[in-house]
Amino acid sequence: MEVRLTNRAAAPARLITCYEGEQPCTGDLPRLITQLIREMAEDEAFSPKFGTTLVLTPGQKEAPRHIVLMGLGKAEEFSAEKARKLAGRAFKEAKKLKAAGLDIDSAALNGKIDSLELGRALAEGAMLASYKFDKYITGRKENPVEAVYILGEGDALSQGINEGLALAEATNLARILTDEPANIMTPAHLAREAEEAGAKYGFEVQVRDEAGIRALGMEAFLAVARASDNPPRLIVMRHMGDPDSKEILGLVGKGLTYDSGGLSLKPRQSMDGMKGDMAGAAAVIGAMAAIAQLNVKANVVGVVAACENMPSGKAFKVNDIVGSMAGKSIEVLNTDAEGRLTLADAVSYAVAGEKATRVLDIATLTGAAVVTFGKITTAVLANDDAFYAKLQEASELAGERIWRLPHDEEFKELIKSDLADVRNTSKDGAGTITAGLFVGDFVQDKPWLHLDIAGTSWLTGEGDYNPKGATGVGVRTMFHLARELDK
Repeated sequence: MEVRLTNRAAAPARLITCYEGEQPCTGDLPRLITQLIREMAEDEAFSPKFGTTLVLTPGQKEAPRHIVLMGLGKAEEFSAEKARKLAGRAFKEAKKLKAAGLDIDSAALNGKIDSLELGRALAEGAMLASYKFDKYITGRKENPVEAVYILGEGDALSQGINEGLALAEATNLARILTDEPANIMTPAHLAREAEEAGAKYGFEVQVRDEAGIRALGMEAFLAVARASDNPPRLIVMRHMGDPDSKEILGLVGKGLTYDSGGLSLKPRQSMDGMKGDMAGAAAVIGAMAAIAQLNVKANVVGVVAACENMPSGKAFKVNDIVGSMAGKSIEVLNTDAEGRLTLADAVSYAVAGEKATRVLDIATLTGAAVVTFGKITTAVLANDDAFYAKLQEASELAGERIWRLPHDEEFKELIKSDLADVRNTSKDGAGTITAGLFVGDFVQDKPWLHLDIAGTSWLTGEGDYNPKGATGVGVRTMFHLARELDK
C-alpha cells in the first residue's frame, strides 16, 4: 500500500470529518451529497465524539462510492495522536468496504496541529494500520486498499508524509522481526536481518560470533546463551550523523529470540508469546533504520545481545555466580531473570566499546510492568532528569505513552547479594524497578534511560492502528529522541 499527497479527490472512498458543534467539512462534494452528510451528522444515530463512524453509499456518479463520516470530538482537543488514530480507523473502514483507495482531506484538520506533524501522523496511522503478519497462511487475502490519498498541498505537509512513511516502515520492520516464529528468528537470523536493514537504509552493521563475544569478556551474556544449540550473536549498528561531535547515543535492545525460562522453566501458558522476547532488539533495529533513512544529524549506536534461554545440561543454574564484561560478579537466583544479564553486558559494551555518552535500553523485562501498566504505558527508569525530559518530548511526538518510576537508593538494597556484587532478582518485590536498576548498575554513571516494554510490545487484540501481535513500540520514540538530542 502507498500513501500519497494529492490535490485531486478520485478514490472510491472518502473520509469526511466533523468536530463537535461544527458542520462536517465536505470540501468539493456536490450540494445534494453535502446536504445528505449534514443530515447524517445531525441524526441521533451519529455522535461527533471522537471515533464515532457512519458509512454512506450515495449511488451518484459525481460522488465517491463510499463516504465515511467520522467524529473528531472537540476541536481544541484534536492532536497528532488523534490524527494517527483517525487515519488508522479510516483505513480499516475502507478495507471493510473493499475500496481500492481512500481520500483523507487534510484541510478539515489543518490549523489544529501544524502541517508537518499532521502529515506525519496521517501517514503513520494509515501505514501502521495496514500491517498484518499473515505470511504463513496459505490462500491469504490481499489488502484491498491500494492507496491512501491525503488531499492538500504544501512543503510541510509533504515532508510530514514522507517522514511518517519512513517511521511507519521502520515500525513495521520491528513488528515483522518480533512476529516471526523463534524457529525462524534465531540469533543468527536476527543478525542477518540487521545486516540487510543496514544495507537497505544506510547504517553500518558489525556482528560478532560466540568467539568474538567471549573475547570481550561478556560472561553474563554467554551464561544465558550456552544451553542453546543456536549460538549467540552480538549485533552492533552505527549511524555517525554528526562526526564532529563526541556525543554518542547508545540504544541497547534485549534480544532473547526465545525465552523458555531456562532451568527455572516457565509453565506452558507463560511460554506462549516468548518468541517476542526480542521486541526490544527489533525496536532498536527499526529505530536505526528510521534514523539512517531520515539522516538524523546525531551519532547513534545500536547494540543487541541476541541469544536463546534454554534448558540443557550446559545451562546456567540457580545459585551460580557469573562474571560480566564490567568485571562485576552476579549471583543467579532465577534463570528466568536472564534478560538483565544479557543487557548488563550489552550496556557495558555500548559504553566501553562504542564510547556511548548516553544510554537507553529497551526490553521486555518484567511481568510486573504488565501488572502495573497493562498494555497501555511503558515503564521508565531514568538517572538524569534532562535526559528523561527529552524522552517525554519524544514519546509525545510518537504517541507512545511512558511513565517514570522511582529509583530511590533503598531499592538498590533489594538487589544486593551476600555472595557477589549484585543478585539478579529482588529480595522483596518492586520487580520492575529492581530489574531496571540492575541494568543501570552497568552504565558507568552515564545518563541512562530504561524502557520496560513487556506490556506495550504485544497486543492480544487490535488497536486503532496497532495490530494483534507485535506493536513495534519504541521505534518512533527512539527516533524522535535522537532528533531531539540534536537540537
